[in-house]
Amino acid sequence: MPITKTEKIWMDGKLVDWDDARIHVLTHTLHYGCGVFEGIRAYETERGPAVFRLTPHIKRLFKSAKIFMIDVPFTEEQIIAAVKETVAASGLDSCYIRPLVYLGYGEMGLNPLPCPVNVSVAVWPSARYCTALFATL
Repeated sequence: MPITKTEKIWMDGKLVDWDDARIHVLTHTLHYGCGVFEGIRAYETERGPAVFRLTPHIKRLFKSAKIFMIDVPFTEEQIIAAVKETVAASGLDSCYIRPLVYLGYGEMGLNPLPCPVNVSVAVWPSARYCTALFATL
């Protein structure tokens, strides 16, 4: 089942329309798998969506990037703010959140150093993974 679109995705410092969130086919991470991500959930509350353990998730994202020797071009605080901004822009009461740090379009080859580091945050309505999985078994 395709992901239900939301209005905006955060890419490299700005919100862009869902359909305009594009990367080049020769993006380094697509070919060599050098990227990191987190899977985060936001839950509906009386005060609006509440992101579960946002700061620990983002700290782990940065630790994962460090293991891959990827220098994230934003601070942890900026990515936390980007998550909040993207969730707010979605208008969803609850959602799945996917921050992604990846090596972008640059030189092709095993050396990742000339490649730019890109960051995105996408959100979409939460799926009921376990329910859907067990319904098919």
